[in-house]
Amino acid sequence: MTGDRRAVLRASVPPLRAFLPALALGVLASGSAVALLATSAWLIARSAEQPPILFLGFAIVGVRAFALGRAVFRYLERLVGHDGAFRALAGLRVSVFRRLLPVAPDGLQGTRRGDLLTALVRDVDALQDLPLRVLQPLVTALTVAGLAVVGVAWVAPAAGLALAVGIVLTAASAALVLRLVSRRADERIAPLRAALTDAVLEYVARWETLRAFGADAAHRARVIDLDGQLRRAETRQAAAAGSVAALFTLGAGLTLLATLLVTQPSLAQGAITGPQLVMLVLVPLAVLEVVAALPGALSAWWRVRASAERITAVVPAAVPAELPVPPARPAAAPSGAPVIRLRGLSARWPGEAAAALRDLDLELAPGDRIVVEGSSGAGKTTLAHVLVRFLDHEGSYTLGGVDVRTLDPDEVRRHVVLCEQSPHLFDESIRQNLLFAHDAATDDELLGVLERVGLGDWCRARGGLDAPVGERGRLVSGGEAQRIAVARALLADAPVLILDEPTANVDPDRAESLLAELLGAAAGPERAVLVISHTPVADALVTGRHRLAAAR
Repeated sequence: MTGDRRAVLRASVPPLRAFLPALALGVLASGSAVALLATSAWLIARSAEQPPILFLGFAIVGVRAFALGRAVFRYLERLVGHDGAFRALAGLRVSVFRRLLPVAPDGLQGTRRGDLLTALVRDVDALQDLPLRVLQPLVTALTVAGLAVVGVAWVAPAAGLALAVGIVLTAASAALVLRLVSRRADERIAPLRAALTDAVLEYVARWETLRAFGADAAHRARVIDLDGQLRRAETRQAAAAGSVAALFTLGAGLTLLATLLVTQPSLAQGAITGPQLVMLVLVPLAVLEVVAALPGALSAWWRVRASAERITAVVPAAVPAELPVPPARPAAAPSGAPVIRLRGLSARWPGEAAAALRDLDLELAPGDRIVVEGSSGAGKTTLAHVLVRFLDHEGSYTLGGVDVRTLDPDEVRRHVVLCEQSPHLFDESIRQNLLFAHDAATDDELLGVLERVGLGDWCRARGGLDAPVGERGRLVSGGEAQRIAVARALLADAPVLILDEPTANVDPDRAESLLAELLGAAAGPERAVLVISHTPVADALVTGRHRLAAAR
């Protein structure tokens, strides 16, 4: 886990050639701010002595230069720093998504939707704080503070010592306050946001069911409780930030007073002049303003580290052994309508010790209509996921005589299409939900495949193919969503079609006729169809049956 976290953190930092200019510009901007205060303080005090204007020319030019430099360097630092951070973030998003693809969907079965959403959006975005709010302020503050202490000590060693002690004590006190007050809140904010997001998604997506069974109040109370916990954590974080700001204001004042006290003897002895005294006394105000970024960097580091840990927990770097891995050199895909042969096939789900499917022998040839039956937990869904290479297997599984382990999993899925029991519909029109399977299909082809699953009249009654289906199919019934998914699977025109409980959400009166259509003309004479079903299927519709017993 630590190694994975470090890899994620390294990926969020821009390359050194892009990051160094931002660091240099940050040092120049903060250094210009300190130099501006020091020069202007000396200039005002020296002007009060009314010397010839020639003695003030250098300081006047310096004030103008440092004032312009502070603004220009700060703008360039923000521009260059954010450009590098955003470029690194774009690469990190792609990297996280690439890590996610090999384990989806079966490697994410135990991951909550809210956790995944937060990791892919909020946690990845939070990693931009590493270069912008951790490394850059740290380098800038330490460099400018070190140069300021050296410069002040060159004029008056006692003042340099007072400045160094003031910086160390103030920064240490602020870090202690953050650790005691804010660290736990900083580390809890990301998990609380994920839990709240998951609770809200669950409540909104299942509101009708929760309301029907009287459970909506309990889920709403959970959302309110999580929101309260998140609000308290953020309030605690804000209180810590305010306390730190107050500490730095106090530290700057005390350091100023200490500098004034330790430089009085030097002034009395003539070792320094009055304008130099004013400059030495006011420099701590500017330096501690720069150093005030350090506690913020520490707080940002805790948040960044928590986000990196969440990303590595949700999106594993290594693919579990139960999931297939594309071969380095994929074999050529079989042509035509291939035969599926399974011999001694066993499979298990990621993280499960026991096999969900064991020692299965099965053959599926073009034109076959095979029904797989069995009790819950017998491995029917496991079989479907093995056939489309969502899960890896033990034993033999050949497609057209080719071992599927030598084929790219995506290539297997071009030949074997799965229509799941709970299909996903996108928040788009009926047309777009079908075009995902065949993006070059014409409207006539789309309407034709809807007719084959009994949705032709329904589609026309809703206004045609442009009618929306809503988020996750909320605007259509369960049976209509199931048939849209079946139409999408038929449109893919794969030689092997797997139907996982195709009538689960269909009215009983319509279920038998839908099965007859799917196993008859709808699927076509050359396509092999494997139906997974709890409900009885008439013998006249199938060419064979296979019953699974629960694996022991």
